[in-house]
Amino acid sequence: METALWTLWWVWAAAALVLAIVEVLVPGFVFLGFAVGAAAVALILLVSGMAPGLPLLLLVFAALSLAAWLVFRRVFALPKGQVKTFDHDIND
Repeated sequence: METALWTLWWVWAAAALVLAIVEVLVPGFVFLGFAVGAAAVALILLVSGMAPGLPLLLLVFAALSLAAWLVFRRVFALPKGQVKTFDHDIND
């Protein structure tokens, strides 16, 4: 029996790794939430051993990615009322 590609845990783990690398190249905590969501789905597939359908996997991925993004935004954000200012040039 042939398994669908999206039900393999290592595919989600590879996607998490690619998204984490993209986050390093394009900063801003945009792709980090997606990487955490993909890693969580990979862990769920690895631990549970079951193969749910694609819609359920995408729903779990989206929910966990959103939750991770919201947590990272709260943790890494500037304190309320502060604005990031630069008083020197990077070339100085």
